[in-house]
Amino acid sequence: MKILVIHQVPYRKVEYHRALDHHQHEITYAGSASMLARVPTDLPCTLMEIPQDEDVADTIIARTSRADGYDDVLSLSEFGILLAHRVREHLALPGPCLQQLEQVRDKVTMKQALEGSGIRVPRFVPHPPACGPLPWSGRTVLKPRRGASSEGVSVYETAREALAAYRKLQDRLDYQLEEHIDGHILHTDAVVRDGSLTSLVTSRYVGKPVDFADGKPLGSHQLPHEPRHHAFAAQVVETLGITTGCVHLEFFETPDNDLVFLEIGNRVGGAGVITAHHRHTGVHLPSWEIAARLGLNPVPAQQPSGRYHGWLVLPGHHLPPGGDHNIAVPRRLREHPCMDRLHVLAPGTPLPTEITYQEWKTPVFVEASHHDSALLREFLEDCARSITVEGGTTL
Repeated sequence: MKILVIHQVPYRKVEYHRALDHHQHEITYAGSASMLARVPTDLPCTLMEIPQDEDVADTIIARTSRADGYDDVLSLSEFGILLAHRVREHLALPGPCLQQLEQVRDKVTMKQALEGSGIRVPRFVPHPPACGPLPWSGRTVLKPRRGASSEGVSVYETAREALAAYRKLQDRLDYQLEEHIDGHILHTDAVVRDGSLTSLVTSRYVGKPVDFADGKPLGSHQLPHEPRHHAFAAQVVETLGITTGCVHLEFFETPDNDLVFLEIGNRVGGAGVITAHHRHTGVHLPSWEIAARLGLNPVPAQQPSGRYHGWLVLPGHHLPPGGDHNIAVPRRLREHPCMDRLHVLAPGTPLPTEITYQEWKTPVFVEASHHDSALLREFLEDCARSITVEGGTTL
């Protein structure tokens, strides 16, 4: 096959060579210079550099034609889904329609598509009236319709406060308002092939994604299998018409055990999801997604660990960006039996200026596991309380 990869996810996270034989297939990676620099130099492939100031899809379209003979366009980034659609249309290649893509990209469209399905969604308003209140009065979330990593998300104590903030936005049409749901936030990660879910694992967050944007730790740990979590994910996937690729579904579990949809991405989960999933199930999610999208046989699964896995990341984007930082990890945590790997940013390395979950960019990233999911959670919560990141040097 001749494959055009819109390369926006770091190579070390995807490792395309696991799923694609670069000697058998003719592969072109299209991306920024920094992204292409991480493609292994020993891989036989073509690199198409996209200048930082140019639109990715426009540049690819200008440099390609149907005569080039591409068989497929592959994008594993949430931000590249719609770009890939434009390129496929240009190259006359089959793929999901724009409406289908909007249902896994736009947070209003996906909730509208679930209405009437029996799946509970938060009450939401995409375009509030110029005057008048919202249909609810309590805590309210203001968020971008197509955002990621909780960037730009704000939580207000009352609907009135949230509505006032919304009306001050210049780009208000890109935002939506929804009621705040109390409860634990869970995420389910799986692969969809021919409309069927496989390798499904549900995890529970430690902390909240929206709080990570404000500088607080975030993690998650895998839960024992519960049929109702599986059934909920299957119903969401079927209702939204997702037939191919990985899914990262986030939902609430309320105090009365109700399950409430939050959002879904038709892509691999971020942070430590890939590694934790691989160790728990033996399935490397990006490889299985690539195989599903290209109609290839998936690489064989490896031996599962027999343990529950989790991760925790401490952010640095909210701190001064210099390399003079002080990271303190208590010895009891470093030597704890749950600790698998501890990634600590080297002294002198600048802190990230953008929101990121990448273990090689953040001040501290913990990989952990245990045979008991509850004990694993206790360890990750202790890490979140006890590890500190401040100015100074690494301890």
